[in-house]
Amino acid sequence: MTRHLAPLFAASLAFVSPAFGQDYTVEVLQDNLDRPWALAFLPGTNRIALTQRGGDVLLWHPDGLVELSGAPDVVVNGQGGLLDIAPAPDFTDSGWLYMTWTGAAEPGTTTHLGRARLDGMALRDLQVLHAVSPGVDSGAHFGSRIAFADGYVFAGFGDRGFKNFGPDHIAQNLSSENGSVIRLTLDGDIPADNPFVGQAGAAGAIWSYGHRNIQAMTVHPGTGALWLAEHGEAGGDEVNIVQRGGNYGWPLVSHGVTYRGGDEFAPPHSPGDGFVAPVFHWPAGRSDHNPPSGMAFYDGAAFPDWDGHLLIGNLLHRYLGLYSEENGQITPVARLLEGEGWRIRDVVVGPDDGFIYVLTDGEDGKLIRLRPAS
Repeated sequence: MTRHLAPLFAASLAFVSPAFGQDYTVEVLQDNLDRPWALAFLPGTNRIALTQRGGDVLLWHPDGLVELSGAPDVVVNGQGGLLDIAPAPDFTDSGWLYMTWTGAAEPGTTTHLGRARLDGMALRDLQVLHAVSPGVDSGAHFGSRIAFADGYVFAGFGDRGFKNFGPDHIAQNLSSENGSVIRLTLDGDIPADNPFVGQAGAAGAIWSYGHRNIQAMTVHPGTGALWLAEHGEAGGDEVNIVQRGGNYGWPLVSHGVTYRGGDEFAPPHSPGDGFVAPVFHWPAGRSDHNPPSGMAFYDGAAFPDWDGHLLIGNLLHRYLGLYSEENGQITPVARLLEGEGWRIRDVVVGPDDGFIYVLTDGEDGKLIRLRPAS
């Protein structure tokens, strides 16, 4: 049954002067969200699809917030639940919304990729396109983010919290899709040109592997390259450009250290080590841990000084990072929203207005908007 939730709450909170470029105003569009995880604009509309980790799919529009019926059944397990949401490239015609969520598996749980059609205020024709194999008895590191590129759907997953830092780690095992990016057709089939199709013992869906816990994914608007951000062990969080068949090294190389004791458990990335090095990483150490969540390239008109910059959410230190990008390398520029106390879970750029829309984490999560102060 469709359920109408709390009415729209909008208020201008503050004028903030960032360290770079334009001043901006922060507006709260919706509060009282319960552990929200992802947001996505629906093409051709002024509506935003939101997920709550407990299993709700919500639809925000300027007149209020509605819960959609027909959401997938999820297993809320530690960090798991209902996770990412993304409209299909042909959403205007097909109505497909792609989602990732935690569901039962043998053993334990696993991340599922699926889709459903938006029909009015209901999700219909729910399809499971892929369930990550194998299932794991753990409540950690499910990932996951969705992106579309070159007519395919990509999804990035976590390593489920495995602590074996040796070569037998699950993220280094090509028979396991945990700790990998997968590439599928929009209908969920494995493309014949995926890098490990036909290799004995390898999962054909894998596009890249050796990832720890993918929490952000986006496509570069100029190059079309797939970018992602993932959590390190304690520090060493990474931004990576995804390569076909690439091994990103986790946990055999890492810029992080152990949570307990701060000991180095693997050498850092170095030239010629056989692994794909990150284009950016944060320092090692628990206090320097900068767990990213959500990322988007800015390509709107509202903030011209930020054109081409990368926005990355930060959970622990509670800011929205602004980074310049040139030739595949990024440089920190400013910490937006710092001092508000919000764990940033996701970020998108409004397709029509160029404003920046941000989802904050927690039991009183918020949908907020950054717009020019003028």
